[in-house]
Amino acid sequence: MTLGIGILICVMVAGLLLRMPIGFTMLASGIAYLLVKRQDLGLVAEQVGNGLYNSYVLLAVPLFVFAANIMNAGTVSERIFDFCRILVGRMRGGLAQVDILVSVIFSGMSGSAIADAAGPGLVTIRQMLKKPEYPRGFAGAVVVASATLGPIIPPSIPMVIYALVSGASVGALFLGGVVPGVLMALLMMGVVHVIATRRNMPREAPIPWREWPAILYRGALPLSMPIVLLGGIYSGAFTPTEAAAVAAFHALILAGVVYRALTWRTFWGVVMESTRGSAVITIILAGSFMLNYAFTAEGVPQAMAQWVDSMHLSQLKFLLLVNVLFLVLGCFLDVSVLLLVFVPMLLPAAKLLNVDLVHFGVLVVLNMMIGLIHPPFGMLLFVTKALTGIPIGEMMKEGWPFFIMLLLLLVAITVFPQIVLWLPQTMGYVTR
Repeated sequence: MTLGIGILICVMVAGLLLRMPIGFTMLASGIAYLLVKRQDLGLVAEQVGNGLYNSYVLLAVPLFVFAANIMNAGTVSERIFDFCRILVGRMRGGLAQVDILVSVIFSGMSGSAIADAAGPGLVTIRQMLKKPEYPRGFAGAVVVASATLGPIIPPSIPMVIYALVSGASVGALFLGGVVPGVLMALLMMGVVHVIATRRNMPREAPIPWREWPAILYRGALPLSMPIVLLGGIYSGAFTPTEAAAVAAFHALILAGVVYRALTWRTFWGVVMESTRGSAVITIILAGSFMLNYAFTAEGVPQAMAQWVDSMHLSQLKFLLLVNVLFLVLGCFLDVSVLLLVFVPMLLPAAKLLNVDLVHFGVLVVLNMMIGLIHPPFGMLLFVTKALTGIPIGEMMKEGWPFFIMLLLLLVAITVFPQIVLWLPQTMGYVTR
């Protein structure tokens, strides 16, 4: 390890221990590296500017953030909830099943796990807590687990950022997440069914037939968004980045014009919240460009590729090693750090072993979603606790079956890449 990299790591660890914002910590680490190496500090502006403004795909991130916030503020979550209650509410543990199905639908609109938990997840928790048969820890655990569907089922903000750092096709990545996302949802519903049957959890009261047309009508327009987005992308009508603009416009028309659920005050709040969220992501991206410059200048990715090559690892052994690495690092580091710092270091080794970058991307994102649901970082646990007051310990106690299920699915996707690659290849995408 060189002196420059050593100083960079020390500054980053100190920033994390002092609870500095991660974006500023990354920038400070990069600046410290330049000072030690006696390089021009103007490289900070050069790397950040070139990284941010030469990437068309990055425009999708703030637009998807805005679309998700508009839908959460515009009664879309409640309309989808009522629609899903017709479909799965009569199953044992009906409200928990409804939450999973709502997450599947909302995932096709937002691409964000946090937005899923804070929007439709909050609606479902409030309904479950009204009934004593649903322990609050179980209610929180279901919402936390189902929120991980957001970045797996397209569209996906983490996949857009992964495409930026890897050069993989955004369209192929979106398609690669469909089958794993559907499997996740089905397995979660199976876990809920087993738990609900053992605990004799209630079924939802049947909804009278005369109310069905109104509920279906209320839910039909929100359901049109995933169809418009994915249909437009794969028909060639617009690019994935343009799809983000379509999503934001679609959500704004629904919430503001059709449902009239947005006042000017609410809309301004959505704009400010989206601006703050996008600014946080942008600062983290800026910091990552500096760190990637430092690691590349020191030859860290190439050294890692040579180390992997010297170990004579197969593709499978390398991917299993990556899983272990990300599961361990996910206990301590933010998703953005894993995605923007560690993934670029691993990409040369993945390419050396001829690992499909679409398969690798979906695998990495799933690892990060698992990191969101276990402590000590567990961002989804903290978000749900902040919104509902449910203790993290209670959610963890009830959430271990979902955690184990996700680990088993991760192993299956690692061993059988066609779970990810079948759909992109069927649709004609070159995935390597």
